[in-house]
Amino acid sequence: MHRILLSALAALTLTTAADAEATGKLVLYTSQPNEDAQRTVDAFMAANPGVTVDWVRDGTPKIMAKFRAELEAGAPQADVLLIADSVTMEGLKAEGLLMAHPEADISAYEPGIMDAGKFWFATKLITTGIVYNTAAPVKPASYADLLAPEVTAAFMMPSPLASGAATIHMVAVTGTDLGWGFYETLAKQGAVADGANGGVLKAVAGGEKLYGFLVDFLAIREAAKGAPIQFVFPTEGVSAVSEPVAILSNTTNPDAAKAFVDFLISEPGQQLAADMGYLPAHPGITPPAGFPARDTIKILPFDAAKALTDEAANKARFTEMFGG
Repeated sequence: MHRILLSALAALTLTTAADAEATGKLVLYTSQPNEDAQRTVDAFMAANPGVTVDWVRDGTPKIMAKFRAELEAGAPQADVLLIADSVTMEGLKAEGLLMAHPEADISAYEPGIMDAGKFWFATKLITTGIVYNTAAPVKPASYADLLAPEVTAAFMMPSPLASGAATIHMVAVTGTDLGWGFYETLAKQGAVADGANGGVLKAVAGGEKLYGFLVDFLAIREAAKGAPIQFVFPTEGVSAVSEPVAILSNTTNPDAAKAFVDFLISEPGQQLAADMGYLPAHPGITPPAGFPARDTIKILPFDAAKALTDEAANKARFTEMFGG
């Protein structure tokens, strides 16, 4: 009887702990735009009133530099990372700096979008496709259309040396039948690779360039505001940055960190992403205005672990073609 009573008490304790609401303080480091970061935090705290979130926002390279400096000093501050790309997450995972969340429910998601070991989780799909100025003489529908000399000469792309999304796009596109020959032709015919996505948007919208590679939401948002640009999901497919979220192994509040991850990959969290103008990673959430139906968007395959291994070689090859 005594043993049975102890077993029952243990089971009750485990159930109570599992059902307990997350509480306390959570520190988020993110590369989201400020407005999006605030909306994300506000929505999470509304759903988890026992948790207070402090957040720091900067570009992924600067956020990672801050995290690394704190780690080196033996005083890491962040509990959770919400950053641009899965390649960076793969590096952290390989170093043992991420905590797995085995209980996370990813059953609704397509294979390959989430880390199989549940160390990082996609929160949206920020695709890279083609943007063109509506005054352009050619209306490209595919990557192959960009190889016409008159198109290439008026083409600009963000550099993989400055943009994580551009790096993933380069790896995804060269992994198709187009191969590295596609980028070699662009370089030989005068295409420009410089800076990040914002520079491409400015150049194409302003008419300095007529064509470019760009992340979807920037083009679609600005077109809705009246910018003379059009975004194209190429027939060959688009690459996708999943803006993954992950729990750091040094977290002092794993329950709140897991609750944050659970919220972002839940249907309400994915609806929030759509409400902010992003393509949700969850296939059951309707994309925002300006996007085609989710099942019509072809996502190019991308292996984050292999991309991490090949990163230096890929960037060196790109630099040889386009310069640093």
